[in-house]
Amino acid sequence: MESPNQSTNQEFIFSAFPYSWEGSVICFVPLLFIYTFIIFGNLVIITVVQLNAHLHTPMYFFISTLSFLEIWYTTSTIPKMLTSLLSEKKSISLNGCLLQMYFFHSTGISEVCLLTAMAFDHYLAICSPLHYPTIMTPRVCVQLTLSCCACGFITPLPEIAWISTLPFCGSNHLEHIFCDFLPVLRLACTDPQAIIMIQVVDIVHAVEIIIAVMLIFMSYVGIVTVILRIRSADGRRKAFSTCVSHLTVFLLFFGSVALMYLRFSATYSLFWDTVIALAFAVLSPFFNPIIYSLRNKEIKEAIKKHWGQAKIFFHKTKDLK
Repeated sequence: MESPNQSTNQEFIFSAFPYSWEGSVICFVPLLFIYTFIIFGNLVIITVVQLNAHLHTPMYFFISTLSFLEIWYTTSTIPKMLTSLLSEKKSISLNGCLLQMYFFHSTGISEVCLLTAMAFDHYLAICSPLHYPTIMTPRVCVQLTLSCCACGFITPLPEIAWISTLPFCGSNHLEHIFCDFLPVLRLACTDPQAIIMIQVVDIVHAVEIIIAVMLIFMSYVGIVTVILRIRSADGRRKAFSTCVSHLTVFLLFFGSVALMYLRFSATYSLFWDTVIALAFAVLSPFFNPIIYSLRNKEIKEAIKKHWGQAKIFFHKTKDLK
């Protein structure tokens, strides 16, 4: 309990950012480029999928939904990182910190659930192609997506509500680049409740990650088993190529997330904490549009088509002037 002479901190100061102007600018420029690319790249994918009727399939519906979530996932942290880099007082209010944690984890968990649903979609498409159209209907796709988002936005609520009741009466220097559960919990006044909360957070995240990894792993075991039975090498290549993008995104995202949230009592230095956080909060979302556009022939062709139409339109507009 908070004693009468304790004053609860109402803001935190990020201590992982460089405090020199030169260092801040060096970090600001590439981060701004990456964020701009993430927003633009994902908007292009969403727009292309919406504008092309032949892309109105479950796979592309899930890809465009993932792109939508990626926009909000990165927006929950990167804009605050950018403003912190350019401000002298790299601070965030307690309420702002709680909101950032909530939206970062809710969109992140939604993505985890969606990647799991995408693995199930690939499994059905390859292992049960005859039943696939009747099982994976547009209604089922919407229901799966809504279930993923509901799971994502409900799961972090108890943790956020619990953290909001903790007293923060010691140091307010947050050793991270954004608000996350463990760095914030380390600033709570030392009491049994905070220690129990850290253990609960570890277990909750471990269970979420392990369940998702196991479901995806089982889906791919079934997929690989079926692909290996295909007689022609060309048939095996085409079947596997449909899964490569999803598998790459899964390994990139889950690899860095596992390093951060499956460590239990293990601790990293501030440098490695920051590197791992950048991997799943910035770099993974940066590569996702590249993976889904460069490795996907249909999306590449659709982008080229609309880019060509846009150039013709601008040329005609210029000629009219």
